[in-house]
Amino acid sequence: MARIETPRRVRGTQDIFGDEQRRFARVVEAFEHVRRLYCFQQVQVPVFESTAVFARSMGETSDVVSKEMYTFPDRGDDLLTLRPEFTAGICRAYITEGWQQFAPLKLTTHGPVFRYERPQKGRYRQFHQIDAEIIGAAEPQADVELLTMADQLLKELGIAEGVTLQLNTLGDAETREAWRAALVAHFEAHRGELSEDSLTRLEKNPMRILDSKDPRDRLIADSAPDIDAYLTDEARAFFDAVTSGLDAAGVAWTRNARLVRGLDYYRHTAFEFVTDRLGAQGTVLAGGRYDGLIGNLGGPETPGVGWAAGIERLGMLLEEPGVQTPLITVIPVGADAEQLCTALVARFRRGGQICDMAFRGNLKKRMQRADAAGTRFAVIVGEDELAAEELVVRSLRTGTQVKRKLSDLKAAEGKTGWDYLSVLAGGLDGIGRTP
Repeated sequence: MARIETPRRVRGTQDIFGDEQRRFARVVEAFEHVRRLYCFQQVQVPVFESTAVFARSMGETSDVVSKEMYTFPDRGDDLLTLRPEFTAGICRAYITEGWQQFAPLKLTTHGPVFRYERPQKGRYRQFHQIDAEIIGAAEPQADVELLTMADQLLKELGIAEGVTLQLNTLGDAETREAWRAALVAHFEAHRGELSEDSLTRLEKNPMRILDSKDPRDRLIADSAPDIDAYLTDEARAFFDAVTSGLDAAGVAWTRNARLVRGLDYYRHTAFEFVTDRLGAQGTVLAGGRYDGLIGNLGGPETPGVGWAAGIERLGMLLEEPGVQTPLITVIPVGADAEQLCTALVARFRRGGQICDMAFRGNLKKRMQRADAAGTRFAVIVGEDELAAEELVVRSLRTGTQVKRKLSDLKAAEGKTGWDYLSVLAGGLDGIGRTP
């Protein structure tokens, strides 16, 4: 019989398990904790949308739209795209689901996103992001709120050291128009020296030449005019309000006048949290204000600001996360004890204790596995314990043990957490004895 070949994992995807999964879970756990502190609501949007949602929001000429999107016709010949980011789908929902009535909205989400690009360390074709948005708030305080939230998240994860917040202003529409004209004039004067990619950008998106990595472009980009000379009074006041708000919140920042977002709907604040701990992939969290996006999608002109971060990339910066260990492992000895132990495990878990049951191998091996898993207490029930209607509780730290009557545990069923544990293991490992 021919051997059946197992299909391989698709290139650029990942099976997340073990240490990687613990890192992943730690990022999401911290994000959820900070979200609640800042009173953000959760939202879920579809993993695929009409291709127009992303083409309009990210720009037909952007690398993501032209080279990296997973786009396909469905059976009804509608053109669909797996989401390459969250903001566009959230803004689409804001328009189509009538969420304007709830503005300003503070929203978070997380999940998989998809981009067809060259896989490398920390970068996949299916990866995961956390995302935070404030929609319907034109005030600079919304920018401050999101940046403070991001800063607190990095501190919560213990990875803030060595991460720098780089901040810039893109000004208002009048500012951008004047600056764009100055950039075009500057780059046209050096047309013969620009790379092929930058020549294309010059026609469609000249601001993106500023962040070109091509050595042929760097001297020309570095000598381009700064935006500060073109800021309107209103744009300058907005940026001053953001920076003073960050100072008041104790969030350190540095100005990067070359930090840009090429599309016209971006306004005012642009930012990145960067580090040199990830090599060339130095950005760990990025975002900005997109006041023109919802109008660009066909909705009413609505201000918005947001950020996103790769879960895998944040996880790479974490210290090795600890493995969650069971507080109690229940060990039945003999088939007759299994039903009682099943009931005990359910009771412990309902009481808030992390609990496992060891049901394979002889008693010695089960105890060894429980000890290796980091279990603090083993609860052993055998024939003698069944006959006496009691159980043995052994500390795996000290080797000492006590016996408990089942009737004592039944009387403590209304207790939870450590109150319940004191009934079970009172006198062991410094846990107070029951009254």
